[in-house]
Amino acid sequence: MLFKKKINADVRELVKTSGLAHVAFIMDGNGRWASSRGLPREAGHRAGAKNFKTVMRYCRDIGIRYVTVYAFSTENWKRPESEVRALMRLLDSEIDVAKEENDVEYLFIGDKTAIESAIRARMDELENMTAARPFRLNIAFNYGGRAEIVHAVNSLVSEGAVSVTEDDISRALYTDGCPDPDIIVRTGAEFRLSNFLMWQSAYSELFFSDKMWPDFSKRDVDRVVEEFSRRKRRFGGL
Repeated sequence: MLFKKKINADVRELVKTSGLAHVAFIMDGNGRWASSRGLPREAGHRAGAKNFKTVMRYCRDIGIRYVTVYAFSTENWKRPESEVRALMRLLDSEIDVAKEENDVEYLFIGDKTAIESAIRARMDELENMTAARPFRLNIAFNYGGRAEIVHAVNSLVSEGAVSVTEDDISRALYTDGCPDPDIIVRTGAEFRLSNFLMWQSAYSELFFSDKMWPDFSKRDVDRVVEEFSRRKRRFGGL
């Protein structure tokens, strides 16, 4: 137990000294994790949701201020209808669990209009009741990076903008008020961003893991922090 506390303290110090504030996760591999065990894909999504809570809480405990997770993309509607329904049920049930969290501000980023009105109302309720809490969790649901940029530009045009700056677009994004991710983590042995945070990721570090998301552990988060602390971020300079 003493060793575990020391490791956590060391990682927390690395978070502080490296300036790591925002980690974004592409939580890939739930379905493959389940299939490899002879389980239905829905079981993999349940396991992934359980692990999401573990990882989110650990990030909060080691001092990371912002976390964004890719939960459901605009392309995921192409999946079998039964799987989409299972994901919507899982979202609905997880909202109840989320209400029990302390110090977490929940924000759903993405196009809510395609989501069932009853679930959408519960999403709004959760956002309102957790506003301005110290740890911010962005849940990207029915989210696409390109669609977000189009939405931002159209919002600015509707406000009367004739020309826009990069700062204008940043303020019109779903993630307004949140710094760009310092590092984006993708699990599941895939090596692409899959339309995730396309604007915000311009200078994000990238970290890829062969592990399926349900197996991604606290120790793996430690490795992300340790790797980030070794990266040299120049932002185009020397």
